[in-house]
Amino acid sequence: MHVLVPIDDSPQAMDALRLALDTFPTATITLLTVIDPIEAGYRAESVLPSYSETWYESKQEAAEQRFEEARDVAADTDVDLETVTEVGRPSRLIVEYAQEHDIDHVVMGSHGRSGVARVLLGSVAEAVVRRSPVPVTIVR
Repeated sequence: MHVLVPIDDSPQAMDALRLALDTFPTATITLLTVIDPIEAGYRAESVLPSYSETWYESKQEAAEQRFEEARDVAADTDVDLETVTEVGRPSRLIVEYAQEHDIDHVVMGSHGRSGVARVLLGSVAEAVVRRSPVPVTIVR
């Protein structure tokens, strides 16, 4: 069994990891974090190479911190966590990763967006549920 747990800086992401560890204690668990270049914004400084490099490096450091937190969460288990960082649109990359790496199940957090925010920003979790080739569990 191979379980994919996409993680970001939300509490729901770590809750999803805890659920995956409890539900699939013998699985291979891959943690996926996605650096979304759209987050860099379209400010004037975002076109400067130094800004882009600094922004990207800060996102990589944040990803490593999330992986460390995840390793702490899994420390009392026998599960070895694999970690992957990708760059692109989160929902698309989560689905592609599941398709290309023989993932059996995706367990992910929901940001709990509703109303206007959900309509304007979209929901990564909702997009993954709609397009995933494997079962998806959403943790609120």
